[in-house]
Amino acid sequence: MKYYLFIVIVWFGFHDLYSQKRLDNAHIKCQYRFLYTKDTLSQKKNDDLLILQIGTTISKCYSHYSNQVDSILAMPNYYEIMREHLNNAFSKKKINTNDYPHKRMKTYVYKNYPQRKMTVTDGLSLQDYIYEDELNAQDWQISDSIKTILDYPCQKAECTFRGRQWIAWFAPNIPVSDGPWKFGGLPGLIMEVYDLKQQYYFTMIGLQKVEKEPIVFSQTYVGSKKFEKTNRKDFLKAQKRYLMDMSGYIELETGIDLGSNSPQKVMRYDLIELDYK
Repeated sequence: MKYYLFIVIVWFGFHDLYSQKRLDNAHIKCQYRFLYTKDTLSQKKNDDLLILQIGTTISKCYSHYSNQVDSILAMPNYYEIMREHLNNAFSKKKINTNDYPHKRMKTYVYKNYPQRKMTVTDGLSLQDYIYEDELNAQDWQISDSIKTILDYPCQKAECTFRGRQWIAWFAPNIPVSDGPWKFGGLPGLIMEVYDLKQQYYFTMIGLQKVEKEPIVFSQTYVGSKKFEKTNRKDFLKAQKRYLMDMSGYIELETGIDLGSNSPQKVMRYDLIELDYK
């Protein structure tokens, strides 16, 4: 089987790795470009790089950039490191968001952990949350349509999942029932998946065979430094409130007056899951 190698720059390697809980060892590592529309009024696209580690029984999907920040926060001198990167970024005439470490998708998805379930951690403002979700919750309808992605013939599948219609392309020649984010349950690795409006678009850009790369349960380094237990729909409701009024949400959380009564930029956010109402 042919695997495409990709290079991901990991600034701090596996620092503090063995203080974290090892869940499994990865034998396949995937890289997805994740494009999403944060503000549906402006239609501006945001870009992320997702990593999917696939082990014998467990897989983990996360943002490379968010994990990069967590790696810094795990260090005792994280403040100095962050300050140095920010100073370097602001010393330039034109600041690019890629010039300094910052979180993008905060979601970490652990499939088949616990067995036949899914564990999800996510963050809002100064608190990270944890909840359990269904595994392989999509009811896919497979068609005969074929296209090629990274030289692999891929077959088309469609489903309606939590308020959106999704189209996926999976590779039967890679018999791994997994994919980016919460997607899975097809007879092959999902190489591309997007909703009909293309507000959320995952495309594989790299595939690598690895040996005994640890899959660990990532810790939280914000706020109380402990995950607050919740459920999926309550988290999504809170996420919607936060995105629509960040200043007001932070004021309630911290008691600090941020002037949330002043006029705010009008934005509209559509969450990736729409069934929380």
